Amino acid sequence: MKQVLKIKGLDCAGCAAELERQISKMSGVSAASVSFVNQKIVVEYDTAETLEKIVDAVNHFEDVKVINDGGRVESNAENYKKNWLLIALSATFFLVAVLFEKLASGLTAEIARYVFYAAAYSMVGYPVLLATVKNVTKGKIFDENFLMTIASIGAVCIGEIGEGVMVMLLYQIGETLQSIAVDSSRRSVKGLMELKSEWANVLTASELKKVKPEQIKVGDVLLVKAGEKIPVDGELLTQTATLDTKSLTGESEHRKAQKGDELLSGCINAGGVFEMRATREYTDSAVSRILDLVENASSGKAAPEKFITKFARVYTPVVCLFALALATLAPLLSGAIVDRAFYFKDFDRWLLSALTFLVISCPCALIISVPLTYFSGIGACAKRGILVKGATYLDVLAKADIFAFDKTGTLTEGNFTVCSVVPATGTTEEELLAVAAALERGSSHPIAKAFESIETPYEATEIEEIAGRGLIGKIQSETVLVGSAELLKAHGVPYLETDSAYTRVYVAKTGEYIGVIEIGDRIRLRAKTAIEALKKLGVARAVMLTGDQTERAKKVANEVGMYEVNAELLPDQKLKMAEALKKTGTLVYVGDGVNDAPVMAVADCAVSMGKLGSAAAVEASDLVLVSDDLGALPRALKIARKTRKIALQNIVFSIVMKTAFMALGLIGLLPLSLAVFADVGVMLLAVCNSFRVKITK
Repeated sequence: MKQVLKIKGLDCAGCAAELERQISKMSGVSAASVSFVNQKIVVEYDTAETLEKIVDAVNHFEDVKVINDGGRVESNAENYKKNWLLIALSATFFLVAVLFEKLASGLTAEIARYVFYAAAYSMVGYPVLLATVKNVTKGKIFDENFLMTIASIGAVCIGEIGEGVMVMLLYQIGETLQSIAVDSSRRSVKGLMELKSEWANVLTASELKKVKPEQIKVGDVLLVKAGEKIPVDGELLTQTATLDTKSLTGESEHRKAQKGDELLSGCINAGGVFEMRATREYTDSAVSRILDLVENASSGKAAPEKFITKFARVYTPVVCLFALALATLAPLLSGAIVDRAFYFKDFDRWLLSALTFLVISCPCALIISVPLTYFSGIGACAKRGILVKGATYLDVLAKADIFAFDKTGTLTEGNFTVCSVVPATGTTEEELLAVAAALERGSSHPIAKAFESIETPYEATEIEEIAGRGLIGKIQSETVLVGSAELLKAHGVPYLETDSAYTRVYVAKTGEYIGVIEIGDRIRLRAKTAIEALKKLGVARAVMLTGDQTERAKKVANEVGMYEVNAELLPDQKLKMAEALKKTGTLVYVGDGVNDAPVMAVADCAVSMGKLGSAAAVEASDLVLVSDDLGALPRALKIARKTRKIALQNIVFSIVMKTAFMALGLIGLLPLSLAVFADVGVMLLAVCNSFRVKITK
């Protein structure tokens, strides 16, 4: 069983890693992922009793609480105001204490200085000290609270009271700035939650009823007013509608919809009032899928994130032991080597170096910035109509060098349409289409859908469907044939045969050939530009895998600029071909149908068409293109590559900077207060760097 737990009070990235480790070790838990960024825990467990134990463990971990029951979470704005007020008061008392130290003398001034230092320390240090005591009693040490407590108390013990206060003051400033930065990223993704409509207007026989989107049933007729969001997926009943689809696709231009077109939830009515019929309930609609995927995207961690989690688990205890050795062994060795005596030589100096080393070693910059980078990448994709089910898939996409595509419904629109009309001499295109459409109204064949939107003044009667050949009927007492060349041959009608990769529908009236209509599956609007863009981004191979006829497959491939075509593949052959491609590089497969699901499961990264794609394909995929726009693929690749690049930058930058600062602290060239500043500064720079993902062009 799988459960997503919403939490509050998780204010430390290192704590998130520790909580994840504790839950993962519990009996009955098969997997656990704790997200510091979006305050969620995703757990897979065996029984309800195990879930109760997990919730209990979370509620007893520092100040963390499970709030799935709707518990109130104090707003971040309130927290920030409190923090800044305490920081301002602490800074004021600290400055007053410094003035007493520099400008006044005597017992009274000395007492006043200690009082103001104590007041300044308590205001910013109390939460840290309390957290340290709680953690130590639970056997949890080596976190940032512990490091700052040891550093500040150690400074006070050796007479560097000002340094001790400065440690806590700078630490709290850094923590508050970090919270603001992380919250900014959370808000950017939570802005997606505004896609959901709060209410919907349902038209009944007697009234206009206001209901929540979750209450809408398939078949309900909805009224959408100007400026309102479409609450669920549906079909347009009004003749036309103008939609703002930016929230789903990232494109600012408006889209015109015609009667019968599918409307996706989350789009905004940018025109007049229109009516629509619900075709999916809210839980199956685009908005629900988007919110669900974005909410749970952080549960799948990328390789750099996993590396950082393991690294921090080993790194922090090691640096703490090294600092202890620096404070004890270094002065002993110094005494033995310099004075040839067994005593602690320059103990204060070595202790201060050890404390400085401890402060600098805090791994927050790594633990926060890397997952925040992937979180920002997932948010950037979502804003452009690309849903990513986890950071790990974004990481795989960044390394992709082979893209394989299904044809029907992926490179093409997946619906039969009229592609060409060739009337015979003496017949107009309009007349030819009208005659064919009149008969096709009485057919259940998939090709008949190509004629649904064609208006005709005629009404056909006595329609007879000849299996595999076409239709025979009467229009105004005249016999009409609509179908294959074999149908016309069978009735002795001479015709002009054409050569085409499309399906040809021949039409004859009263024994006379009047033209041919070519029916095909139209190429997607941005398929060609998407393939070109992928090639420009360095993708080595773009391959088509399809079960369609070779002639048609090659025609589509040529039109979109794809030169590797594998056609007439059975499902098992398609699977074997995908496995062979995977052996030559990182494979991304793009598909839409039920038969694509096995191939998607094999691919390193699978992409499905969210609008027309089957539920099985969407479920099996790792990325979903919300509006079936293939132009989103190169966008996703750019974002994925930039995300991985920035994550690796943050890892290298943080390790190099910390190593350099630790070396300076080791030789006594970095004051304790500047050590805190260096730690906070590196962390903030890494966090700010992670935000660059959002501005990917």
